[in-house]
Amino acid sequence: MKKARTFADNGIRVAAQDGIGALIIDNPSRKNALTQAMWRAIPTAIDWLLDDARVHAIVMTGGGHTDFSAGADISEFDTVRADAGLARIYEADNSSAFEAIREARVPVIASLRGVCYGGAFGLAAAADLRIADDTAVFAIPAARLGLAYPADAVADLVRALGGQMARRALFTGQAFPASSLMACGFLSEVVVADSLDGAAFSLAKTIAANAPLSVIAAKMALRATEAQDERLLTEAAVLGAATFESADYREGRAAFREKRQPVFTGE
Repeated sequence: MKKARTFADNGIRVAAQDGIGALIIDNPSRKNALTQAMWRAIPTAIDWLLDDARVHAIVMTGGGHTDFSAGADISEFDTVRADAGLARIYEADNSSAFEAIREARVPVIASLRGVCYGGAFGLAAAADLRIADDTAVFAIPAARLGLAYPADAVADLVRALGGQMARRALFTGQAFPASSLMACGFLSEVVVADSLDGAAFSLAKTIAANAPLSVIAAKMALRATEAQDERLLTEAAVLGAATFESADYREGRAAFREKRQPVFTGE
C-alpha cells in the first residue's frame, strides 16, 4: 500500500511503497529551489520515511521533469540571511538537512537531472549513492555570492568529490557536467535522460530486496570507516554482530541451500 505526506506547504513531498521511499524537492517553478521552511522539513520527512513508512531505501529527487534543485532560494536571503545571526540560524537548518541524509540508517540515492547547485549539491554529496542523467550540471556558487559553505557540507564534498575537485568547485564556482563528476567518482552512473527514474528506482528495489539488517549494518560500517569515529565503529560492530542472530540470516542460509530467492523480513 502506498503512503504519502507533504511538508513545508507541499515543497517537500514523501511517498513510500514496497519498502522504497521517495523524497521529492518540489518547487519546479523556481527550479526546485529550497526555502528555509523546506530545509527545515527535510529531517522530519526523513524521519517519517524511516519510522512511519519503514522503508529500506530512499530515492531523493526533484519535482517536475527538468531539475534536481537550484539550491537555496536566494529570493529569501534579504530576510532569512540578512546578517550574521540570521545566517547562523539558516546554516544550522542546512546542516540539519545534510545530517538527516547522511545519517539516515538506510541508503539514500540521489537521482540528479538538470541543475544541482549550491545546497542541493550538498544534499547530493550527503547521499550514499548518486545517479545522474546527461542533462545534469553541478556548481557551488558560494564564492560568487560572497558567502561561505558550511564546514560539514564541505566534509561531504571532500568525501564525495575528492580533495582536488572539491577545492576547484568551491574556489571557482564553475559548473561541471555529469561526465566530469562521473570521472572523479562523485557519480556511480550516468544515464540518458529518459532512463534516470528507472535506474534510480531499480537500484533502490535491488537494495530493498536484500536483508535490511545487513544493509543497515553495512551503511554504519561505511560511515564509521570514513569518519574513523570510535563511537560509530563500536555501533557498527554491534549491528554487524546482531545480523548473525537474526531470522534473516537463517532465511538467507535456507534459501541458499534450497536454491531459491530469500524472503527477508528485517528481523
